[in-house]
Amino acid sequence: MIAVCPITRLRECAERFGARRLLSLVTEDTEIVRPERIAAADHLTLYFHDISEPLCGYVPPCERHVAEALDFAAADDRAILVHCYAGVSRSTAAAYAIACAREPERDEFELARTLRSLSPTATPNRLIVRLADAALGRRGRMVAAVEAIGRGRDAFEGAPFALVPMVSPARELVAV
Repeated sequence: MIAVCPITRLRECAERFGARRLLSLVTEDTEIVRPERIAAADHLTLYFHDISEPLCGYVPPCERHVAEALDFAAADDRAILVHCYAGVSRSTAAAYAIACAREPERDEFELARTLRSLSPTATPNRLIVRLADAALGRRGRMVAAVEAIGRGRDAFEGAPFALVPMVSPARELVAV
């Protein structure tokens, strides 16, 4: 399971989704209170701003950030909770990338449409998606799929959601 939430709902969502691992995608000055159910060794924090183009004074997501996030998610298949400040851009991009990595045979467009149906506010960070696409060898399909679903509805923060892989003939991701 890959769950997504804003920072304001970390504890609640760790319990709700049974998360045992936590991926935090925040700026360096952000205070994170790790939920008690998640051990310190199962928490990775990556520091960068939610930007898709270079901007003076800001740290953009880079190849190293994406590689660390994907490696962290691949190291253990327990439920992972991904968050950023609002649960709209960095975290939805990372969740999409992790889902693509965990299910390499899945169609990128189908996964993006599933993401949109679960989160009408999701606006995956384009740079994270582009870097993940390259890292996973998806040849631009992840980028095209996220462009196809477009920008999500405006919101101060997104509602929590989870992508759950199901073992079935269709191997669909469903909401929890």
